[in-house]
Amino acid sequence: MAKKLYVGGLPYSTQEDALKDLFAQAGNVASAVIIMDKMSGRSKGFGFVEMSSDEEAQNAVTMFNGQEFEGRKLTVNEARPMESRPARTGGFGGGNGGYNGGNRGGRREY
Repeated sequence: MAKKLYVGGLPYSTQEDALKDLFAQAGNVASAVIIMDKMSGRSKGFGFVEMSSDEEAQNAVTMFNGQEFEGRKLTVNEARPMESRPARTGGFGGGNGGYNGGNRGGRREY
């Protein structure tokens, strides 16, 4: 099992120190990170914990997957590599001219 774990179902108020302290019950925690939304600065409700050994990671999955933490049920499993996503397109006007697709607002002038 990989040393890096995905932790989902986190309360939005959870701080990284609290996450690290929780997982320290299963073994030595190398790092704990909560993923934040770039726009709002709020937690996205999930994060990653890196344990020092595969055995400690397995202990953490066994101990915390499906368990309640601060009123929410945790999902804990081996972290998978991020899947590649198609490039984002669009922006103002969806990339098709912006102002009514280049129609200058719909009012005709003769």
